Amino acid sequence: MTILRQKMLQDMQLRGLSETTQKIYLYAVQQLALHYDKSPDTIREEELRQYFLYLRNEKRVSSGTYGVALCAIKFLYEHTLQRRWPTLDLLRAPREQKLPVVLSLEEVRLILSRLSLPRYRVCLTTIYSCGLRLREGVHLQVNHIDSARMLIHIRKGKGAKDRYVPLPENTLLMLRQFWLSHRHPKWLFPARTPRTLPACKATVPMSVAGVQQAFKAALAESGVYKKASVHTLRHSFATHLLEAGVDLRLIQAYLGHASPTTTARYTHLTRKTDLLAADAINRLMKDLPW
Repeated sequence: MTILRQKMLQDMQLRGLSETTQKIYLYAVQQLALHYDKSPDTIREEELRQYFLYLRNEKRVSSGTYGVALCAIKFLYEHTLQRRWPTLDLLRAPREQKLPVVLSLEEVRLILSRLSLPRYRVCLTTIYSCGLRLREGVHLQVNHIDSARMLIHIRKGKGAKDRYVPLPENTLLMLRQFWLSHRHPKWLFPARTPRTLPACKATVPMSVAGVQQAFKAALAESGVYKKASVHTLRHSFATHLLEAGVDLRLIQAYLGHASPTTTARYTHLTRKTDLLAADAINRLMKDLPW
């Protein structure tokens, strides 16, 4: 590890950025270094300007990728290298307001039913039924389950924020039954261990990549032709709650959204709302002359 990379990593740790954000930022800076084949601390301001023009006009990266590159590189130059270049103030990430893909309840059930391995089926079912992020689900621990209050305590979620989410009765029963298959004292979803070791001796939870691959395979087998991912289960959870009449402010708390605006986008995705609106529009407009 170079001295510059180590210093940036330490600066991010001091700033309180999550491990995932640290990895993403380091990768984005690495791409900049590879583009010019030299250390980032030797890159000039004009070269930085041309790099972002390259990302936007030639490579045509998504707004998300562009935004990550911008945040990472600004952190390096402004905080680690202490360079206040006008170009960094000029750059802005393009804004896109895309609505997320949402699965119907029937589609969710169909996909989950195609998961043959219990560890993946139970984990992904928990992620959907509790509206969790992928990493939150994989890293669930035994002491996060409050069965007396029927809640899950999500610790250090996005932004290092804790929150409580409702725990459905069926999900609790499912988790209890699955835990009996490994009896790990800490992890609800322990990593697979060598045959010479019992599952309760795993030192880490199962991998995020493994859960993603299992979902992708189940999606393909289900015949659901939507561009869905594990995170789509979370979007679907929120939309289904909204369709069932759950207050938007409660959904915001369950999801851990800092702004109600983020949660409000699910109002554009509910079938029931669309049907009610269409019915109202038809009633209002039926007597118009034509």
